[in-house]
Amino acid sequence: MTSSPFALAIHGGAGVIERERLSAEEEAAIRADLDRALEAGYRVLRDGGSALDAAQAAVVALEESPRFNAGKGAVFDAEGRHELDASLMDGRTRRAGAVAGVATIRNPIKLAREVMEHSPHVMLIGAGAENFADTRPGIERVPNDWFDTDARHAQLLETQARERAEADAANLKGKYFGTVGAVALDMHGHLAAATSTGGMTNKKWGRVGDSPLIGCGTWADAHCAVSGTGWGEFFIRNAVAHDIAARIAYGGASLQEAADAVILRVVPESGGDGGAIAIDAQGNIALPFNTSGMYRGWIATDGSRGTAIFSS
Repeated sequence: MTSSPFALAIHGGAGVIERERLSAEEEAAIRADLDRALEAGYRVLRDGGSALDAAQAAVVALEESPRFNAGKGAVFDAEGRHELDASLMDGRTRRAGAVAGVATIRNPIKLAREVMEHSPHVMLIGAGAENFADTRPGIERVPNDWFDTDARHAQLLETQARERAEADAANLKGKYFGTVGAVALDMHGHLAAATSTGGMTNKKWGRVGDSPLIGCGTWADAHCAVSGTGWGEFFIRNAVAHDIAARIAYGGASLQEAADAVILRVVPESGGDGGAIAIDAQGNIALPFNTSGMYRGWIATDGSRGTAIFSS
């Protein structure tokens, strides 16, 4: 069987990322973690592995970093705890797995994979998902405070103080950033996407965003793979990941045209913001965002790679 070039893209979240508040040391550390995630996915693809394995490997690496809002770096909710969500999808089969509201799973993306492969379901939530985790070898449980970081706790306090001071506390535009994701094309021509998040800082009432919802924050089919990041409510309302794919499958749009139309027009016109990473069956990569920055990285079909934070 002949093989084709492979490609990979990752994100570490979109939102208000201010240059003046990001020190040179912090930027270097973030880029190093993005490079580690790229390398984790690259090794899988280079060795002939599947796009699904590569996307998962890249997201696991991002979940292990305290610098992104997923896994170890997950934000705090209003009760000072962490609830994590994740999903992944295999474009070849359209099988998918997802978990939401888990509190003790070190790598939620691994549990989402187990849901896909070892249950009859697509999504499990909360205590039920954690009970399922106990039936699967290799899924590590950790105390909820394992996810604590000083930076995220300070972010919680700042958010709560702002909420008390602002009359329009419901307007969340630009007041968050987070989520990690990966999309991959393997040398067999198959696509996959994976997304993981700690959700929104100071979230209440068991809020769940788009990241674990297939078609909203994650999608993969034979044409493209998409992982989103941003104000989840608007990604849900607009079925953002699937909308990008549908514009390609049914409208004949290119990957860049489809991704730009949804992220740069549909989402902001409805009142939301954020970004996405997408890859098509030819290995083209699109990385649009309508916020001040998006942590991102890529490896193109020609082997070139890079990382970026701001638009220029």
